[in-house]
Amino acid sequence: MTALHTRPIPQPITTAHEHAWSVESRHRTSDGTVLYVRCGDCGTRRVDVEQHPSMPPSALSRTLRR
Repeated sequence: MTALHTRPIPQPITTAHEHAWSVESRHRTSDGTVLYVRCGDCGTRRVDVEQHPSMPPSALSRTLRR
């Protein structure tokens, strides 16, 4: 078993890249619809929230490497 303090910490993406986000799953919350998205090109993931269907989603998390 690996202790939590020995696991690698995901690092933010540092290279410039235009992500092609696609929704892997979603669920509704009191703040809006939470979207779990993944870039089809590089495989990174992010969590977004869509507060209203007519508004674009906004990121809740940083982009992390695969």
